[in-house]
Amino acid sequence: MTRILTTPKEWPAILLRRGAAADPLDLAAAQEAGAFVGLRRAVEDLGPAATIAAIAASGLRGRGGAGFPTGEKWRAAASVAAPRRVVVGNGYGADPASMTDRTLLERAPYAVLEGALIAAMAIGADEAIIAVRAEATAAIAALQTAIERIVEAGLAGEDLLGSGQWIELSVRPVQGAYMLGEETVLLKALEGKRGQPEQRPPQPAERGLFGRPTVVQNVQTLAAVPWILANGADAFAAIGSKASPGTILVSVRTPAGAGVAEVPIGTPLREIVALAGRGGVAELKALLVGGPAGGILPADLADTPYEFDALRAIGAHIGSGSVVAADTRACVVDLARLLTRYCADEACGKTIPCRIGLRRVSEIGDRIATGVPRPTDVQLLADLSSDIVGSALCDHERLATLPLASGMRYFRGELDEHILRSNCPAGVCRPVAVASGAPH
Repeated sequence: MTRILTTPKEWPAILLRRGAAADPLDLAAAQEAGAFVGLRRAVEDLGPAATIAAIAASGLRGRGGAGFPTGEKWRAAASVAAPRRVVVGNGYGADPASMTDRTLLERAPYAVLEGALIAAMAIGADEAIIAVRAEATAAIAALQTAIERIVEAGLAGEDLLGSGQWIELSVRPVQGAYMLGEETVLLKALEGKRGQPEQRPPQPAERGLFGRPTVVQNVQTLAAVPWILANGADAFAAIGSKASPGTILVSVRTPAGAGVAEVPIGTPLREIVALAGRGGVAELKALLVGGPAGGILPADLADTPYEFDALRAIGAHIGSGSVVAADTRACVVDLARLLTRYCADEACGKTIPCRIGLRRVSEIGDRIATGVPRPTDVQLLADLSSDIVGSALCDHERLATLPLASGMRYFRGELDEHILRSNCPAGVCRPVAVASGAPH
């Protein structure tokens, strides 16, 4: 099971609550700790419109990487005239190195399901689906058991808490590639179709799963909803940063250790890295923030707040919720080209700039790392990256060039060592010559 990193006592715990029951599937214990208080308040006191208003007032933004305002998405779906609507909780966890979503589903399934029920009630949906990676068998089993117990307790299904509304809960195992992290690709997979992104507009909130208005939210977003309704929008808005309130799960990996931590949004990257152990932090060279299509940042940007807008401003993003720290033994050029190759391999192939252009970018990275660059490679890399981003159909295409682009921006000296002097300062790349005295 994934290690939960210890955080300071003054940091709030909303998603992975401290002192939670030893058995996360114990419904009675969960209710004693406050589970389903938010659902009762939404159904019995607020109603759909006021529930959406409360979520909007809290400032909750989607935790799937894009950071779109949750209340705005719910309001859009509720306003579309349609006989049926649906809520989809994205728990796929596309980044193979990030365990945030899987950890949440295994340790707090009732929070996710309660949030899905509240979202469904608010937009007038009769179905809420939690999509999970098929290999995440423990998370799937936990959700299935939790759903059975919720239905038996009368908290879902027919006549939700006496409201007369029917909401069916289900868990759907899905298989696919990294692209399933994108919401329109996930919806295609749930429809049994090839996982490729759709042109927008229309947005899924207007026409999504099987043509129905669909709210797609990361499972972390859904898990925060019950806390907001139980404790108030103002209390949530006071946590984290003003632009991005609340907490978020981060998968942290450093030379000293790894694990998942719940941190207030806006926490400096340096403090997040330190949660996994202080060994190696003093020799910090680079931070990969955002997963395989994330930005590679230098050590002098480690005080940047872990927050949607602050990260975008420096060429990174929250993405899959992954922060990887590399010490001086790592070669940024090698890291960037490996990440770019992964992104090229995982591309769905729908658009030519992504299918072909990203492969060419990957090949440029390989040439530079192996000591056989062409004189035009640096300019070609910049031009190709610009073309790919400018014609992008989905976020995978927009972000896949980030590793090499951020490497060029922040580690140009190391790049030039490879290109101009056929030298890898870290002693990682072969057959590039190894610098004198470099570690082997």
